[in-house]
Amino acid sequence: MRFHYDKTQDVLYIKFNENPYYESQELQEGIIFDYDKNKKIIGIEIFDVSQKFPIEFKKSILKQKLPLFLTINPGLKKRK
Repeated sequence: MRFHYDKTQDVLYIKFNENPYYESQELQEGIIFDYDKNKKIIGIEIFDVSQKFPIEFKKSILKQKLPLFLTINPGLKKRK
């Protein structure tokens, strides 16, 4: 999983995998899901992110404390 934040545009992109992009869907204003050809979510783009997330998140963004790369442990079990 990768995070990319564009400070000048206030846009956060979360990429879940490297599958090729097929199409997008705007679920609500400023929140866009990207899908692969199998309709699996491969990424989420969030516009005006500093206005949509808690203040702690905004402070982390402004200080560039977000990780650029995050490894998810595939051994973790899903919560029910």
